[in-house]
Amino acid sequence: MNSGMNLLTIDKRAEYWSVTLNRPEKHNALSTELVEQLINVFDEVKIAKVPVVVLQGEGRCFSAGFDMTDVESSSEGDLLLRFVRIEMLLQRVAASPALTVAFAHGKNFGAGVDLIAACDLRVATPGATFRMPGLQFGLVLGTGRFARIVGSHEARRILETSEVFDVDRAFGNGFVECVAPFEQRDKVIADAVARATSLPAASRALLRDALRDDHADADLAALVRSAAEPGLKRRIDAYRNPASSTRSEHPQKETL
Repeated sequence: MNSGMNLLTIDKRAEYWSVTLNRPEKHNALSTELVEQLINVFDEVKIAKVPVVVLQGEGRCFSAGFDMTDVESSSEGDLLLRFVRIEMLLQRVAASPALTVAFAHGKNFGAGVDLIAACDLRVATPGATFRMPGLQFGLVLGTGRFARIVGSHEARRILETSEVFDVDRAFGNGFVECVAPFEQRDKVIADAVARATSLPAASRALLRDALRDDHADADLAALVRSAAEPGLKRRIDAYRNPASSTRSEHPQKETL
């Protein structure tokens, strides 16, 4: 099992940094420690003026979302803080001066899908799937960002039922911009580096400022309002543990 010191594997090169979520035994679920390490990385990226950051996951998927391992021993205040820190991570990624690339594979859920959505370029391997179940327990995390990518009508269709959508649908609605097997990763990165360096750094900064997403405060406020509603733990427990008559068919969920 990975310790808190090596939840990320980082390959730092002049042209790009490759950041790998390294909790394969937990399907790269976003624990408190992993979220804080990612926030620190993106703070470093800004200082170092890294042109491209590639995010990927070790093991069977990019990320299975929010790590619920310690939910039962956490207070509702603890959970609220964890969700807020995830939103702050998403905002760090979305506002990063680097060109951010998510290379997704496998079955991805919840906050893991939100992390993909926060990136500039979203690439997925054939067979990748995505599911965002947060509204099943009344949580608004990444909802607005997802809708701004795929459109409000498509977002509503997906989020109302928390349905799984595959890579073909993700490509069709714009959530995924490129479908490529992992063997083409080097080419994807080379294309991203070429894109990131096609403008002088000053011009790229001007473009990013002109296109800046001004929804950060609204997204954070929507999250806090939803997570601060009394009964968050009860709602999460109901999601993790369906009615007793069906528990044998639906094992307890460990991620969101």
